[in-house]
Amino acid sequence: MKRAVVLLSGGVDSTTTLAIAMAEGYEAYALSFDYGQRHQIEIEAARRVANLLGAKEHCVAKIDMRIFGGSALTDDLDVPKKRLETEIAHGIPSTYVPARNTIFLAYALAWAEVIPTGHIFLGVNAIDYSGYPDCRPEFIEAFETLANLGTKTGVEGARFRVHAPLIKFSKAEIIRKASQLNVDLSLTHSCYDPSPEGLACGECDSCLLRLKGFREAGIEDPIQYAKK
Repeated sequence: MKRAVVLLSGGVDSTTTLAIAMAEGYEAYALSFDYGQRHQIEIEAARRVANLLGAKEHCVAKIDMRIFGGSALTDDLDVPKKRLETEIAHGIPSTYVPARNTIFLAYALAWAEVIPTGHIFLGVNAIDYSGYPDCRPEFIEAFETLANLGTKTGVEGARFRVHAPLIKFSKAEIIRKASQLNVDLSLTHSCYDPSPEGLACGECDSCLLRLKGFREAGIEDPIQYAKK
């Protein structure tokens, strides 16, 4: 069976990506990160998803990006709330974690060499997203080039491919795709600033984009919100 490393945060996008990889016949090695994020509840969501979707393995890599800070997710900064769609669509918000996807993909690349496999999947999206520079097609293409230049596998003639199947999907299209694949999205977590009880805030950029996606898809969001 084909193998693939799949980056899994426990959110809608990464969960749908895992389901896509498995539907395409890949044996999935799910990789999540405990990087000091304030919304660590997403790690539990990732465990639920990996288990119930049937990933071959699920690895949670522990790294501490709080030592650098610089993001509302890893530092003592306020998470933006109640922003308009036009605000979300322009500029890079304080929830951007410096070089996060570069670091995550580097870990995925290392594991892919060990498994071994030439396939890495991640659920980045460049349509309904918060303006992160490491979610764009040109970034994915550049990292794929790096992967093939800077690894033993690449130098010896094998090829790495970085799959981003949702890169041109709207959030509504992602949710519809998940529905087509019978993915239980009640397992997922998207909120950047959940309540102490683990409820999504309903007001951060991630919650607002998620709610917008479900609304436009004509599907009810199955998770609970502190505010909605």
